[in-house]
Amino acid sequence: MSTHEHDDIIDAAVRILLEEDRCVTIGFYPGGIAIRFPTTRKLAEHLGIPHYYVLPRFGEMERDGLIRRTERVGISTTAAGTERLLAVMVERHGERAEEVLGVGVLRALQARVGQAPS
Repeated sequence: MSTHEHDDIIDAAVRILLEEDRCVTIGFYPGGIAIRFPTTRKLAEHLGIPHYYVLPRFGEMERDGLIRRTERVGISTTAAGTERLLAVMVERHGERAEEVLGVGVLRALQARVGQAPS
């Protein structure tokens, strides 16, 4: 699968982070930036589908290098996943992202992952 084939799940995650939680947890590590992803149960509830439908999609996203799941810690984006999540966030929810994160933080994140600000 291409990274764009996961955009429906990524978009749902962005909507949860920006509209429901109004909070984005960002971590920095030597290889890049990680953004905490909503739980599989929260995504399933948001999408109105059973939890067991979301699990295989997360497996595909993990195989495609977009997320990493760590037991008892949660789910976070990889460098590639952060880049894709930020792209979806800016393209589809730019105004809300600026409101929640602030313009400066959003632009700094984009610059850090190598995206040109929109």
